[in-house]
Formats: sequence, structure tokens, C-alpha cells
Amino acid sequence: MAETSSGSSNNSGLYFVVGGLVVAVVIGFFAYKGGYIGGSSSTTTEQTTTSPATGNTTTTTTKETTTP
Repeated sequence: MAETSSGSSNNSGLYFVVGGLVVAVVIGFFAYKGGYIGGSSSTTTEQTTTSPATGNTTTTTTKETTTP
């Protein structure tokens, strides 16, 4: 029969595998969330373009709101 040293079993391999799975789940979570953990984010981008021939100015505004 197999004897255990000092009355404890050797589960270091199991601990290594479980630790690796925990790290993989955390990395997967960050990849799924895009590396951002928080409520909501809002981004506003404004671009102004002037046509040299006519002198007209065009302004385009884009607003993006993300709520997970």
C-alpha cells in the first residue's frame, strides 16, 4: 500500500491545475470584457473638414455610449 508522508496527501499537481484554470478564467473574463471593468463608457468624437475649393466647413459628430 502507498503511504503518505506526515499524514498528508501530495496534491501539488491538483493545486497546479486548479490554479492554472483560475488564471485562464480571469484572462478569459478580461478578454470578453475588452479589458475594461466598470459601469458605462461614453466617447464623443468631432471631426471638422474644410473644402479648399469652396471654403465650406463640414462638422461630423459621433457619440458612442456603451453600457455593459
